[in-house]
Amino acid sequence: MLIAGFPAGAWGTNCYLVAPAAGEECVIIDPGHQAVQGVEETLRKHRLKPVAVVLTHGHIDHVASVVPVCGAHDVPAWIHPEDRYMMSDPEKALGRSIGMPLMGELTVGEPEDVRELTDGAALKLAGMDFSVAHAPGHTRGSVTFRMPESSDVPSVFFSGDLLFAGSIGRTDLPGGSHAEMLESLGRVCLPLDDSTVVLSGHGPQTTIGRERATNPYLREVAAGLAADPTAAPRRGM
Repeated sequence: MLIAGFPAGAWGTNCYLVAPAAGEECVIIDPGHQAVQGVEETLRKHRLKPVAVVLTHGHIDHVASVVPVCGAHDVPAWIHPEDRYMMSDPEKALGRSIGMPLMGELTVGEPEDVRELTDGAALKLAGMDFSVAHAPGHTRGSVTFRMPESSDVPSVFFSGDLLFAGSIGRTDLPGGSHAEMLESLGRVCLPLDDSTVVLSGHGPQTTIGRERATNPYLREVAAGLAADPTAAPRRGM
């Protein structure tokens, strides 16, 4: 399997391109702010052909490049219906203006082909399997994508802004809920194998085992306690 990622734009949002191998079809995950150049360079470097864009949630730092990327390659975008409005109205999603200079760099709106994700959905894209879990807390429509273990790689978990190395996503923006975040952490993350590789929306790669042992939020959820919102700094828009 080939997974190529890079941090994009003002918020350093991780964009991932996933393929069975170089020279094959691929899926693009979260092409955010100023991600177009990185996407195109990665496609050329690995000789990849996109078949879909999938989105962990609708915040502008994760979807800002969806329209140009989908348009350039004539592929659909997949998003949970509760976050779909954010593609056309990013300021409403944040509860404030994100600033005219930044807005001037964005192509706000939906690509021509938008498809909606549901909890428990099994997507087969580019010959690969992705299981979808609805994981509200950061936003109402946040989801995660998990790829099963294979003979050469452990299971891979694209956590979006649900789980980071050492932290979790913020819950103070419209649609966020600390209680829902804790429920999602317990329901979606805790059952995963310790060997599961976590590729999150911001920051470095980690594993479920490492987070189970060291992440203060996941440890508190595992202990059945309400996590202290000040236990560690949280990232994401």
